Amino acid sequence: MTPKQISKEVQRIQSRILAHRSYLHRYPELSFQEHNTMLFVADTLKKMGIKYEKGVGGTGVVGYIEAPKGARWIGLRADLDALPIHEENDVEYKSLVPGVMHACGHDVHTSILLGVAEILQKHKDKLPCSVKLIFQPGEEMSPGGANYMIEAGVLSNPELEYLVALHVYPEMHVNHLGVRSGLYMASSDEIHLQFEGVGGHGALPENCVNPLSMAAEVILNAQKIIDEFHPEGVPTVLSFGRIEGLGSTNVIPSECTLKGTLRTMDEAWRKEFFDRFTAFTHEVASRYGGKVYFNRVSGYPFLKNDPHVTSIVKDALVGQFGSEHIEALPLRMTAEDFAFYSHKVPVSFFRLGVGDPAKAINYGVHHPKFDIHPGALAVGVEAMLAIVFNS
Repeated sequence: MTPKQISKEVQRIQSRILAHRSYLHRYPELSFQEHNTMLFVADTLKKMGIKYEKGVGGTGVVGYIEAPKGARWIGLRADLDALPIHEENDVEYKSLVPGVMHACGHDVHTSILLGVAEILQKHKDKLPCSVKLIFQPGEEMSPGGANYMIEAGVLSNPELEYLVALHVYPEMHVNHLGVRSGLYMASSDEIHLQFEGVGGHGALPENCVNPLSMAAEVILNAQKIIDEFHPEGVPTVLSFGRIEGLGSTNVIPSECTLKGTLRTMDEAWRKEFFDRFTAFTHEVASRYGGKVYFNRVSGYPFLKNDPHVTSIVKDALVGQFGSEHIEALPLRMTAEDFAFYSHKVPVSFFRLGVGDPAKAINYGVHHPKFDIHPGALAVGVEAMLAIVFNS
């Protein structure tokens, strides 16, 4: 299909895409609880006449659209889950589920992929490759729904040549899209430390072992591990966001907790850091005469966009929208469970501008007032279709 034909087809079903998004936004479901969302997606694919499986990886759905010559398969992925956030927008499609909101745009991703599915199914005799539609649960919660989809065989049977996904980007205006080849997003790990000392009166510190002092030393000096040992050119961020010791002005507590995160883009260095960090925290605790218990919760790996696949994506987007609408993305130290796929098959993860230039503030994802320019839905559908028809 030509760019004009793609645009015309998207305009034809634009009201349905908007209706899908309105419904999904009203009825959000948390990670791994997307039962009604799964049924909605499955029923919509069924009405389109698309072969599908539901209950994949728990609450996932996979659709199959086979080209006349179906030897090559590519995948398109959307995520289904919402966040435990109470929506503050005053819109007719506002969440009807107290304390749950599609604040990361997964309703947008799912609606876009349903729109793509409808048009691909109508024109499947023209497809240059077969397409697997992956509607994935649990992106927002570790260990990530991508893990369960991979375990369920979503990358095989039939095997995917590559996989593509988009994500809303309120920092970019509508009608713009962002791409990046190579390293893009960081791995993520949670750091949970519990320091144990000897509590007592604040006026008699010589009788105590202050766990707050241990935690403070870790906060102030852990960065030195990164400064001294991290590989050149490997972005790394260590942040501590919570310290809690329930003492008082004149009470030294017997224990305190410290929580933080490590983000980086190299798996060997990721392991080395935690080896060194574990030894460092035990050395600090021992020097004070206390103890430390360290729990690392491993999150998502780093995300690397395959250069060849990303060139396909960029060429398709430039052909559909013009080079003036395509922007280069910077590295991000946030994490995304699409990264799990990137360590199994070639992938490209690109950004969809959803910011409204007429608004003074476009709230970011995970904010209770996050919303999108409605025109971004059609842009997202056009983008995915362009990638398929240029594959």
